[in-house]
Amino acid sequence: MDIVILYGTTEGQTRKIAETVAAQLRDLGHGVRLIDTADKRTAPDLSGADRVILAAPVHERRHPEAFEITLTAAKDALAARPTLMLSVSLKAAFPEGQEEAEDYLIEMKMRTGLDPSAEMLVAGAVRPGSYDYFQSQIVRHVALNGQDVALSDGVQEFTDWPALAERVEAFVQS
Repeated sequence: MDIVILYGTTEGQTRKIAETVAAQLRDLGHGVRLIDTADKRTAPDLSGADRVILAAPVHERRHPEAFEITLTAAKDALAARPTLMLSVSLKAAFPEGQEEAEDYLIEMKMRTGLDPSAEMLVAGAVRPGSYDYFQSQIVRHVALNGQDVALSDGVQEFTDWPALAERVEAFVQS
């Protein structure tokens, strides 16, 4: 089976997720093409793809603009094949944030007109070394919103790798 993974990334966690999913799929015997949507303003070539996995982070309530533009441009091609949307956010890491993380996905679908076959909210990571003072305050007081996470502890991943692998495998077998 030929699978395309379209992804956008900001700090690198979603790229890590996309690459991990690609390795998993290759280990299962599938052909995989990874496409970074950064600065792409046209529909990607999805010819020959049996399934498409979409992955993008949420920052300030939105997935990256280039990612959403790519989805809008490829809407017809995406609608013609099964798609799995992986929406990556810190809100998805905590039970109290699940509803807001779902809202981010709903808003993206409204903006792009995309209706993926399957969806998964995926917890992201904090990367304190990559934040300026303002960004660290946003992460602490908005994204983490009172969660007991020490930003001084360095990179902290909240991604549930086994759950992600299970969801991806179920998607390609469906």
